[in-house]
Amino acid sequence: MSECDVNAADSQPEISGTRDAFYLAHMLECIESIENYAAAHNIELDELTQDAVLRKLQLLTESSKRVSAERKAAYPLVPWRELAGFRNVVVHDYLGIRIERILPIVRDDIPGLKVQILAILVAIG
Repeated sequence: MSECDVNAADSQPEISGTRDAFYLAHMLECIESIENYAAAHNIELDELTQDAVLRKLQLLTESSKRVSAERKAAYPLVPWRELAGFRNVVVHDYLGIRIERILPIVRDDIPGLKVQILAILVAIG
């Protein structure tokens, strides 16, 4: 799914369930890419992998902001606010991002978020 696809979904009049499923599936794709990058490369030492992970984190957080407020309210254990906050850091404070901050996110937060997103997608159907 390209960035153009993400923006195109906003312009289509769809019910929120379909729209939410679109963005949640995109979040899952980003998570799986991050997992693949982390499994195949040393994030600490490989600048290209760092850039790829940061980009996928940015896209993941961007899609998280587009999930409907109703869906977010239905799943309060998902760290929606933290995702939005991290998106602002990635987009606006990119020079201040240190890999030491990213590694715990990839190692500790991404696996749990994946489980949560999968559960929502299953519930949506």
